[in-house]
Amino acid sequence: MQCTILASGSKGNCILVEGSGGALLIDAGLSAKETLHRLASAGKQPDTIRAILVTHEHGDHIAGVDVLSRRLHIPVYATRGTLHDFLTNRRTSDNPLDIHSCTYNDKFCVGDFVIEPFATSHDANEPCGFCIREDGIRLGFCTDTGIVNSGMLSRLHRCDGVVLESNHCVDMLKNGPYPEFLKRRIRSARGHLSNDAASLCLRTLGRNVHAMILAHISEVNNTPEKVRLSARNGLGLLYGETSVTIATQAGTSDACPQVLNL
Repeated sequence: MQCTILASGSKGNCILVEGSGGALLIDAGLSAKETLHRLASAGKQPDTIRAILVTHEHGDHIAGVDVLSRRLHIPVYATRGTLHDFLTNRRTSDNPLDIHSCTYNDKFCVGDFVIEPFATSHDANEPCGFCIREDGIRLGFCTDTGIVNSGMLSRLHRCDGVVLESNHCVDMLKNGPYPEFLKRRIRSARGHLSNDAASLCLRTLGRNVHAMILAHISEVNNTPEKVRLSARNGLGLLYGETSVTIATQAGTSDACPQVLNL
């Protein structure tokens, strides 16, 4: 299994997950045009994509879902709450869309992928993360969550690789330019995971998960250097034995695509 980061951050989120029999997109927060451009830049073929998995209905995760799904003739999977908000409040087209609702803890299949959604904690309508299995390899995807509870950790603990949010530095957020109401939202239990909280998760996961992508990093309230230092502190002596990738907003528009092999 291979993960390619097309974009990660408040301006758009999209990750390509490739297996032996096809690929999935997790979120499509860029325009369809930009998503296809970044896929081409990474040397990826869009006709291998079997579905779009959507974590929640915020714009930086769904901006390209409608057009991309119809252009590539692929289905969209999300929870009922996410789909209701997307279809009622966020979608501008009336053209038919192939949508499928999924339920927390109930597995479903897309091609050879076995996918299990699980609840996250975010200010959205029924947000979720995903555990994805194919050919005996497991990937856990957990971003846009203010907390990681024991149930979420238990799922991630069984994965070979994990995409985990490391959104903000607590001090940078506290002293930064955001208005107080937005700071409260970000640091709440239904906001975003701090570097410190992500570090604690890595400490728990480190002996079992050999590859990590730290994602959804704030461009205002964080830096890649702070994320890496926090990850190093969390993993301790395991840091050198664990593959750690810092996802960026630029994704594959950089000279070197950000790719993780599992």
